[in-house]
Amino acid sequence: MSSGMGKVVCVTGASGYIASWLVKLLLHRGYTVRATVRDTADPKRTLHLQALDGAKDRLHLFKASLLEEGSFDAAVAGCDCVFHTASPFYHNVKDPKAELLDPAVNGTLNVLRSCKKASIKRVIITSSMAAVAYNGKPRTPDVVVDETWFSSAEVCEKNEDHLLHNPNFSFGWVNVKDVALAHILAYEVPSANGRYCMVERVAHHSEIVKIIHEMYPNFPVPDKCADDAPFVPIYQVSKDKIRSLGMELIPLETSLKETIESLREKGFVTSESSHL
Repeated sequence: MSSGMGKVVCVTGASGYIASWLVKLLLHRGYTVRATVRDTADPKRTLHLQALDGAKDRLHLFKASLLEEGSFDAAVAGCDCVFHTASPFYHNVKDPKAELLDPAVNGTLNVLRSCKKASIKRVIITSSMAAVAYNGKPRTPDVVVDETWFSSAEVCEKNEDHLLHNPNFSFGWVNVKDVALAHILAYEVPSANGRYCMVERVAHHSEIVKIIHEMYPNFPVPDKCADDAPFVPIYQVSKDKIRSLGMELIPLETSLKETIESLREKGFVTSESSHL
């Protein structure tokens, strides 16, 4: 594919999981990619990117930090589009405001100021369904979450411990390749605008276990939930808007199969009797 031939784009936080797939697909489509990482000398952040097809000729690494004003100026200057994926996200958080919110908000503003200086025409920003679904409205099997929803700060603060640590949970699941492709289409499709929810299916952990057990009967999976509370209900997420980009999302079963096969290939799972 050559839709990106001659075009230069920037991917912030390029060493991350979604961003790495985005860089891979951009290079495959012929784009020249400017990839920002916190430390260009750290092999953990760069080697997997430099090993990608096309990286030798069309991948350029830039050092940039979310909270360092102007540090993205050089990377975005002259780009046709900026994909802003850089944002800390992890679960063992002691101070959510300092560790997650401030870098996310102030880092995004920092990147956008650099984009404004460079007169970038289109910026694609990666977020999470966590920014959408937690607003106090009921989420039950007949409820459809869509792009008009926004999470409420008050609800998130009140339920912070539950959101971060509850093992009895229902999640929205999506294949990382679809997420990366959607970023690119959000740039390439002229009519693309606003927010796009991406969830192939909302499933409780118990359903994930059931699917894995059906595909791999001898694979070690839990046989009961971590608590005795009623299962957190599932809900729906609208696919109408993401389909407007021409996308049909990869089924959850396929994603799980690919995940397990990848774990095997890389040696994290050596046999069906091994533990993850």
